[in-house]
Amino acid sequence: MRLAVVVPVWNGRPLVEKLLASVARQTLHPDRVLVVDNGSTDGAPEAARQLGAEVIFMGRNAGFAPAVNRGIREADAEWIAVLNSDVELAPDYFALLTATGSWFATGRILSANDPGRIDGTFDLVCRGATAWRAGNGCTDGPAWRTRRPIWSPPWTAVVFRAALFEKAGLLEERFESYLEDVDFGMRCAALGLAGEYVPEAVAWHRGSAALGRWHRDTVRRISRNQAWLLARHYSARDLRACVWPAAVAQALWGLVALRHAAGFAWLRGKVEGLRRFPEFRKECVNHHPLLLNQLRTNEALIRKLQRSPGEDLYWRLYFLLTTGEAK
Repeated sequence: MRLAVVVPVWNGRPLVEKLLASVARQTLHPDRVLVVDNGSTDGAPEAARQLGAEVIFMGRNAGFAPAVNRGIREADAEWIAVLNSDVELAPDYFALLTATGSWFATGRILSANDPGRIDGTFDLVCRGATAWRAGNGCTDGPAWRTRRPIWSPPWTAVVFRAALFEKAGLLEERFESYLEDVDFGMRCAALGLAGEYVPEAVAWHRGSAALGRWHRDTVRRISRNQAWLLARHYSARDLRACVWPAAVAQALWGLVALRHAAGFAWLRGKVEGLRRFPEFRKECVNHHPLLLNQLRTNEALIRKLQRSPGEDLYWRLYFLLTTGEAK
């Protein structure tokens, strides 16, 4: 079994060094480590090369999706791990994930700044085309220690069978960064290609180390890409059924952005997303025939998982406004 690791990098040399050190400690050692550099200026690619990685230079900051796709194309392995540059892995991370036999697998990713809290586990999309990274910000505990099948893994620290990309394609590069992994997960769901969440596999993630969680470019891209998820995956029937949930979900997310002084960035993203909506709409051909059922299942799981740590205000309002009463 050949395993290749793909790491997109844009600066952050100390973080890259920590990541590669944790990769070197894996009980299942990768055959290749490919660092795809997005135009770093702080010596990150040079440090990666000194630590034994192969470096691919993009020549500019092309974004997460193009960099990852470049690495996947050059990986030449049966299994491909995609890692953010600000992640550290427990030594058995690769061994546990490749042992599942699923199309892909990801682990329990904790916050590097507060290891008692969850950074992410798997992604759940609601009818309104906004996503929750399940557990984000919640206290680690029994709710996050159960293995389960999943459709959408965060590409923070995930292992794929390379054959999956022949069936589902690569990341959509026009998304650049943010929600490109959710778009991929929705394609996997439409094709019935499930993965697995493996809580025994542990990693630690610093999170939004490149720009910051509420950087204006981050908010603009998320806002734009939410509209493109609707365009690419919802049939005409689905769109009609989800007009109100989509309006609520998108508006509430805009209010959250406004609270973080990024309201104008949210508006810019929505304008861009709607301007190119017809372009992406033309690609909605092989949509998921049971998409609405899947989204309702996601919402039920969001509500169940939110009960334990205390429901997030965003989701409390979303469910109150879209179902009449959050139960």
